[in-house]
Amino acid sequence: MDNTKIRFQNVIQRFRIIHNRPQTLRQAFAGLFRNRTYVQEFEALKGISFEVKGGETFGIIGRNGSGKSTILKIAARIFRPTAGRVEINGLTSALIELGAGFDAELTGRENIVLGGALMGLDPSEMEGKVETIIAFAELKEFLDVPVKQYSSGMFARLGFAVATEIDPDILLVDEILAVGDEAFQHKCLERMKKFRDRGKTIVFVSHDLNAIQSHCNRVLLLDHGRVVALGGPQETVARYHELIQQPAPHPAL
Repeated sequence: MDNTKIRFQNVIQRFRIIHNRPQTLRQAFAGLFRNRTYVQEFEALKGISFEVKGGETFGIIGRNGSGKSTILKIAARIFRPTAGRVEINGLTSALIELGAGFDAELTGRENIVLGGALMGLDPSEMEGKVETIIAFAELKEFLDVPVKQYSSGMFARLGFAVATEIDPDILLVDEILAVGDEAFQHKCLERMKKFRDRGKTIVFVSHDLNAIQSHCNRVLLLDHGRVVALGGPQETVARYHELIQQPAPHPAL
């Protein structure tokens, strides 16, 4: 039986970047007479292939702009790849951007129920999880406060608590945990470990190489939208250290 939860096959992701600012004196002169827009196509992922098995904690590392977050957003179905094949097998919960999926005008309690509804859970089921979520996020006194009044750390706490309490098959986690304090980061990593021990699949993007080496089974190293290495945490992190001694490429989105 195939236990693959995530499969990327030769995935390419292109973005169109619109430039209105003239690049040359001639363009600036022409712009005096007509509004001119310059469109550039940018390839953030260049034929990416990998698989993540059920029960794995799979790390993704690389310099800023290497394409890490783009991969997570494709896995979370936020982006549709330009080319290639992507398979996601199981209920997926993503913690990628601060405030994503939250309504700023609603309270913490209301957003918990909303978050569950977006994942297809019954509102009454989420109501039963509110106290557990708030206790983990340590936000009891802010439960009925509009989240627009939350700090970035409070957003991260609530987002992680909701994302993990719905008990997904696949958990996608980006650098968002970096905004929390050290104690809460440790708490999140412990919950992720318990997820792994229960056979859940985790994809973890981080610049915290100690956390990557401690918690991941395998690690993917990206650079300039390409796979540089894929293997065990220690050897892949060592390859990353070699890579950062080289000049940085142009950033990916």
